[in-house]
Amino acid sequence: MRERVTCGTLIKQIHDGLEKQANNSLRTQGLTMSQMGVLIELHFSPEKQMPLKELERRLHVAQSTAAGIVARLEQKGFVEGFGDASDRRIKMLRITPAGEECCQLADQHMVASEETLLSGLTEAERAAFFALLERVAGNLK
Repeated sequence: MRERVTCGTLIKQIHDGLEKQANNSLRTQGLTMSQMGVLIELHFSPEKQMPLKELERRLHVAQSTAAGIVARLEQKGFVEGFGDASDRRIKMLRITPAGEECCQLADQHMVASEETLLSGLTEAERAAFFALLERVAGNLK
């Protein structure tokens, strides 16, 4: 008997394929997806910095997990930590120029991966596909 393919199975296969491509491209820079998530959050934050607590909240990770990721990024020179001027107990994080460069390279890889993903679709099919994905994602909120 043939196994039934579900939407969830197909979405998981797509996710796994995209994640594999992303990890392969990030590996050349010595980064992981978790580390890239931190860089992206800092890249798009005001003044390219934020408190560690806010980063934990946005990434939905424990303090110890965020601290470990940040420590590795600091060792690589992609972020720097410093104390808040008004409250030294608050650890602030800032993306460095090297971290910014990683974000730009990751963005280029993401665009290329998305183009590969959608390469067999016409512009109209791409627009319809995106609209459907937005509606389906909205169902889970």
